[in-house]
Amino acid sequence: MIKFGYFCSMFIENNLPNSRRRGWIEVITGSMFSGKTEELIRRLRRAEIAHQKVEIFKPSIDKRYSANEVVSHDENTIRSTMVDHSATILLFSGDVDVVGIDEAQFFDPGLQEVCITLANMGVRVIVAGLDMDFKGEPFGPIPGIMACAEYVSKVHAICMRCGNLAQFSHRFSDVGNLVLLGERAAYEPLCRECYYDQTQQKG
Repeated sequence: MIKFGYFCSMFIENNLPNSRRRGWIEVITGSMFSGKTEELIRRLRRAEIAHQKVEIFKPSIDKRYSANEVVSHDENTIRSTMVDHSATILLFSGDVDVVGIDEAQFFDPGLQEVCITLANMGVRVIVAGLDMDFKGEPFGPIPGIMACAEYVSKVHAICMRCGNLAQFSHRFSDVGNLVLLGERAAYEPLCRECYYDQTQQKG
């Protein structure tokens, strides 16, 4: 079986542009309802206005609003491709200028190497996703991608209990799987103090 790292290196060799382009990685992260997808769409729209070739991907698990679009909570949309595994992103990213990845926390650990591979090819990679799960712990591949990214934007929601800036995603019930697609009926954004108060009450 071919190792994933070998696949990435072969992909780079077969897709290097004639003139070296500068690629990089951007991460947009924060809690639920903080505007991550909204900001991702804004950056991708600007790239399209600049006549750059853009491809957008999201995990196949995310079918909340649309199968072929990324949709923000404010109902802004942009076309996208659903994929089951991060390696598939490379197969659809030939001859592109910008790659957008939404709900990146739901991807497999290989997403970090995919992002690095694309950036090394000269592609601008924009990743959006939760940095913490509802338990307040690092979520999926996001922390690793943040570590190797050139730019990290941490956006904030408004705490639903006190009105301060919120960076935690509080799930009303901690029963069930780690993965529970976000809706306002299931989650609320909280600041550190209010999140701590809620977790202490459950404890």
